[in-house]
Amino acid sequence: MSTDGILKHAADVLAERSKTYGEPDKAMAAIAARWSLTLGHPVTPAEVVLCMIDLKLTRLARDPRHQDSILDIAGYAAVLHEVTK
Repeated sequence: MSTDGILKHAADVLAERSKTYGEPDKAMAAIAARWSLTLGHPVTPAEVVLCMIDLKLTRLARDPRHQDSILDIAGYAAVLHEVTK
């Protein structure tokens, strides 16, 4: 898949996930609230996104051609932009 194709597909996935799970900034805030309870210290939505990107990078270290992880990182980069603006 081309670079443009990956970015377009990531945008499509983000739109679909927004319909299913709500807007990314609100979804990441909800996850941050839960992780804060689990971990016993405040977690920000940006930290949630960075941890998700790190998870995908760890998976890519095993298989750098794994298209799903590459796609997810592109999507999470866009979500990071949303939660930090």
